[in-house]
Amino acid sequence: MPEVRSPTVRRRELGVLLRALRNEKGLTVEQVAERLLCSPSKVSRMETGHGAASLRDVRDLCDLYGITDESSRDRLMSLAREGKRQGWWQSYDLDYGTYVGLEAEAVAISDFQSSVVPGLLQTADYARAGHEAYLPRLSPDQIDLNIEAKLRRQGLLTQPEALTFAAVLDEAVLHRAVGGPRVMDAQLDKLIEAARLPNVTVQVIPFAAGYHPGLESNFNILDLPAPAPSVVFVEGLVGSVYLERPEDLRRYREVFERLQTIALSPKDTIDVIDKIKARFSEVNGRAG
Repeated sequence: MPEVRSPTVRRRELGVLLRALRNEKGLTVEQVAERLLCSPSKVSRMETGHGAASLRDVRDLCDLYGITDESSRDRLMSLAREGKRQGWWQSYDLDYGTYVGLEAEAVAISDFQSSVVPGLLQTADYARAGHEAYLPRLSPDQIDLNIEAKLRRQGLLTQPEALTFAAVLDEAVLHRAVGGPRVMDAQLDKLIEAARLPNVTVQVIPFAAGYHPGLESNFNILDLPAPAPSVVFVEGLVGSVYLERPEDLRRYREVFERLQTIALSPKDTIDVIDKIKARFSEVNGRAG
């Protein structure tokens, strides 16, 4: 099961605190960089959590900001140490490692998917079919590692302090025969099983709803423990975007709430999944 303390989140938490301290002193990024004899980009990366701050960096910043309280200094130094540790996912060489690092400590995730089952709810065979269709093609060994990591991530839904996971899916996700009827039969069964967990909500937007605000997008909203800021993850063909500006978060939350309103209730969703699963089961039975 994934570890609780995520170095990705620790770096973001440290960054929030460092930015607050700089603002309290009325200093610009450029002024801090000049006094630390480093580039402004380095200061910015430390404050956004995109770069790991060294213990020396934190010590110098504490001196610059006049932090003399030992407990405050120790907290910042501890965050810097934890931010440099290796997360379990880093050994898998994932191209979405930053996302997994955020997900590892999220307290809640709101996930909208218009085309595929969310990773936390996928079976191994469904995940394999997706990875085998990926371009550029992955090696068999890397596919195996990706699937192993994905299944390990799913422990977040059943661990003692499991995160709250709300998924809204376009109905197309249920009909797309990823891996064929046998794979989809098992995948929809897993969706129903997951939807019955107390911390998981699954809703489907039916075709009858017509056009909706998420139709051309897939996105996740990850709520992280304070003071780390929440973040929106938007996945694209040529790269992914992480958004954390308040206005971006507000917009995506409004869209997700609207999608939940349009979608079927969790109970009706299970009924629809069950009916579609029956069709895959029938085709699978004829093929057998």
